[in-house]
Amino acid sequence: MALIAYDEADAAAFEATRHLGDDALGAWREAITRYLDPQPGMCLLDLGCGTGSWSQAFRTWWPATDVLAVEPSAAMRERALFEPVLCGDAADIPAEDESIDAVWVSTVIHHVPDLAAAAREIRRVLKPGGPVLIRSAFPGRHEGITLCRFWPEVITALNDRYPTVAAVEAAFAASGFTTAGLEPVAQVSASSLQEAATGLRREAHTLLQLISDDAYAQGVERLHAAARTATGPSIDVLDLLVLR
Repeated sequence: MALIAYDEADAAAFEATRHLGDDALGAWREAITRYLDPQPGMCLLDLGCGTGSWSQAFRTWWPATDVLAVEPSAAMRERALFEPVLCGDAADIPAEDESIDAVWVSTVIHHVPDLAAAAREIRRVLKPGGPVLIRSAFPGRHEGITLCRFWPEVITALNDRYPTVAAVEAAFAASGFTTAGLEPVAQVSASSLQEAATGLRREAHTLLQLISDDAYAQGVERLHAAARTATGPSIDVLDLLVLR
């Protein structure tokens, strides 16, 4: 099972606060295209697409490509800004063998209960040589994540509950994948720390749901105190792990 339920409350919070702006999306587009050259007729799989913001971005960036959006949570599918979103998950992808040119997995890999099974299923649907692009926070690589700055308990949750880069690589290696790249990508998550603090919704962040209520409340106080004097945008750094 996923680390959180992604029920109606989670989906509503995600919809309200987790859609990135153009600056953040631009940084990720640049990173993605270092490993993928989208061409007309290609099919990109957005696996665990949530409310479909990445699928919508792909359709905008590369209108001549097809996007297959797949999401297991009914609450997320109901709020999707992209159509259609199909029901499925990493172990049961609604696609034919070798029909997908690239797989995008954004802030999802920690919800996959069986990485080896997911790797086998992705290998089934992916064309030979196609990339699996995994956007995630990974244990031991948290220095640029804002949540870890104000909620140190999140670091423990990340280390205890999220798969390491090595664990993902090992699971996918069993299905013939090798690592093509691993790089940090800096994104503008909010125009200011004040905006980030004002718009914070605990239900939108898996890591915040994995810590205690007291730890969460103390971190909120630290965040709002810092936001009163902070200048400039709020930057987060996540990793892009690419397997082929």
